[in-house]
This record gives sequence, C-alpha cells and structure tokens, in this order.
Amino acid sequence: MRLRLFSQARWQRIVKRSLPTTLFGRSLLIIILPVAIMQIAVTWVFFDAHWQTVTARLSEGLAGDIAWAVESYEEDPTPATLAKLTDRAERSMSLSIALQPGRTLPERRRQNAFAVVDRSLERALAARIDAPFWFDTTRYPAYVDIRVLTPNGVMRVLAPRDRAVATQGHIFVLWMTVATLILTAISILFIRNQVRAIERLAQAADDFGRGVEAPAFKPHGAREVRQAAHAFLAMRSRIQRHIDQRTALLASVSHDLRTPLTRLKLELALAEPTKRTAEMKRDLAEMEHMIDEYLAFARGEGGEAVETVRLKSLLDEVSEGAVRAGAEVNVAADPELTAAVRPMALKRALANLVMNAAVHGEHIAVTAAARATGGVEIVVDDDGPGIPEDRYEDAFKAFNRLDDARNQNDKGVGLGLAIARDVARGHGGDVTLDRSPLGGLRAVVRLPGQK
Repeated sequence: MRLRLFSQARWQRIVKRSLPTTLFGRSLLIIILPVAIMQIAVTWVFFDAHWQTVTARLSEGLAGDIAWAVESYEEDPTPATLAKLTDRAERSMSLSIALQPGRTLPERRRQNAFAVVDRSLERALAARIDAPFWFDTTRYPAYVDIRVLTPNGVMRVLAPRDRAVATQGHIFVLWMTVATLILTAISILFIRNQVRAIERLAQAADDFGRGVEAPAFKPHGAREVRQAAHAFLAMRSRIQRHIDQRTALLASVSHDLRTPLTRLKLELALAEPTKRTAEMKRDLAEMEHMIDEYLAFARGEGGEAVETVRLKSLLDEVSEGAVRAGAEVNVAADPELTAAVRPMALKRALANLVMNAAVHGEHIAVTAAARATGGVEIVVDDDGPGIPEDRYEDAFKAFNRLDDARNQNDKGVGLGLAIARDVARGHGGDVTLDRSPLGGLRAVVRLPGQK
C-alpha cells in the first residue's frame, strides 16, 4: 500500500513538473490538447475504417486481374496468347504485362513507409495467386511493380498506384494538419491577448510595490481582468492617500519633537559645563538618535522617487561613517555598476548595515556586483562575533536586540536590520544573513534588475 502511494505521488510530481508553469502555456494546453486528441482520433478512425478498407478492396481487385492474366497464360503459354493478354490488359485494366524468360524473382524488397499498403497487397496476392510472387510499392511513384513466377519465366505487371492504394488519404491528412495549425494560431492570438492584460496588471502592481510610477496603465482585456485592474487602481489610490497622510503626519511629529529637543540642546550648550550637563547631552543625543530611527522605520522612504545611481559612489559615502567610527572599510565595486533605486532609502539601509558591522567588528568588506540572473547584490562582511544561525530571522524583527549574540550598540533600538530589510523589499529585493568569511556576520542585499 505504501509503495503504491509512493508511486502515485512520484508520478504526480513528474506530471506536475512536466506541465507548463505559465498561464499562457496552461491555457494553450487546455485548448490545443483536446483539439489535437480529436484530430488524432478522427485521423485514426479515417485510416482504420475507411482508408484501409478501400485499399484492401483495391488490392483484391488488382490481385484478381493479375491472377486472371497468369492463369490465362499458363493455360496456353504461346506468344499469341501473351500478345492477346497484353493488349487486353492494357486497354481494359490499365496494366502493363511483360514476360521475362529465364528470370527469377528478386530476393529482397524495400518496405513501404505505410506498412498497411504492403500488407493489404500481399494478403490479396497470396489469396488469389498460388505461384511465387514479388512486388514493390516504392520504386515507382505512380506504379506498383508486381512479378509472378511462371514455368516460362517471370511475368512482370506494372499497375497504376491508384489501382492498389487509396491515393487520396494524404489529402485528408493535409487538411487535418492545416486545420490544426489554423486553430492553434487562432488560439495563440486570443490567449496571448488575454495573458498580456494580466501581465500588464502584474507589472503595474510590481512597479507600485517598488515605488515606480506607472501612469500609463489602463484596464483592458477580459471583463474579469478589467475588474481586477479597476480594483488594483482603487487600492493603489487608497494606499497612496494613506502614504501621503502618514508622510504629512510624520513630518509634523518630527517638527514637534525636534523643537523641544533643540531648546534643550541650546540650554545645555549655554549652561556651565559639568559632569551632569555632559550626561544630559549624551541622553539628548541618544534620544535624538532614537527618534530618527523610529521615524525612519515608520516612514519607510516610500515617497522618494526612483533614480539610477552608481553604487560605487553610494557605497563610498556610506562607508565614511564607519571609517570615522574607527573601522577599516574596504569597498569593492565596478564604478560603472548602476541600479534603479530610491537613493536616500537605500543609503539609509546600507548605512545601518555598515555601521552595525563597524560597531561589532574592526574590519569590514563591502562588495557590489551584478547577478547572473539580473539585478545587483551588495555584500557587507565583518569580523565581529556574529549571530547564531538559528537567530538570523529574529535579528530582522523590529525592536529586537540580540545582546547575548553581539554586543549591541548602546544607542541602538533594534531597528537597523528591520529598516534595511524593509527598504530592500520595498525595492522588490531582500536582505539575508549568513556567516562571513571574515569570521563575523555577512549581510547580503539583493536588488532586482531594471524593468
């Protein structure tokens, strides 16, 4: 029982892998496969019930005429009888008869591509002629060569092909093939038009998710596809309105929070320098940093326009902060390598990764390269203590600080990696963690290619 279930599951996996994965391919298969099966069935029935029957009847008639000629000659094997048979066969039966004295039958025979032709003719000749015979249906395009062994030699008969075979079968097959091709072409055109509407809707949704404007998108296609497109446009308007309201709210909150912070910083700057005022300045700096982190996480840089930037210059700018923090940073990237991104958002995400590496390590390697499958990949390596593999995903959770795995920066609020992943996914990519060759943590930022 288990073996049977295993075999069924295995065959299901094989069938699933062999089926098309695209909507276009599956729709085409749904339409073309039944048409092809129907055409094959009709063709099979035609050949089995009609073509073979007609061919068999024609072969039997030809075999009867040849048997009559052979028997008539054997009854009176004289030149006069042969001439009379030849003339009568030529005029009445369209057969060309010639006697070849001293000849024997060929030993080999070429096989016809349609084996049913040879089988039908051989069965008919064997039923009507007792003498040894040989035939060839392939040597002459318009004739069938039949030879019968007689006591005086070999009687050779050349018969028109249409007397032995139903020659119109190929026309039926041709029409069936043409009809199948026409139906396939029409199906491809109609299905392609429907699938193109779905592809444009998917492209518009992907562009919106990556922050790319797509003003030219308009609903078209089948009614259901247009309904989905209208629903998408309504959803996009609601989300955009929500983003605009949130952006305005965050701008107001940022201004309201920074005003008292600025007053406090000014008062501390004018106050007499003491140990207490120094501690208060540190608290204000930490509070300002935390507010920046909270606002950056909530804002998500969603309203920024997409631009094509050179990654080498962007990575050099990002690395300056880590260098000032005392880390040794090595940047390796092709100066001509570009990517379509939201510059400030990506800069903030990479700055979080690089500064996180600078806090926990002394040597940092930042590399950027094009991916073979399209897009770019940015890798940040450090030689710090790293993070246990089973806690990689926990590190991306907002406000999660892995104090026991990496000595977290005192100013950190556990949003650095969360912001980096949020920005990368906002571009259609992602951020993953791994063990670094330097011994610490490796952060890999993958961004999709331009569309």
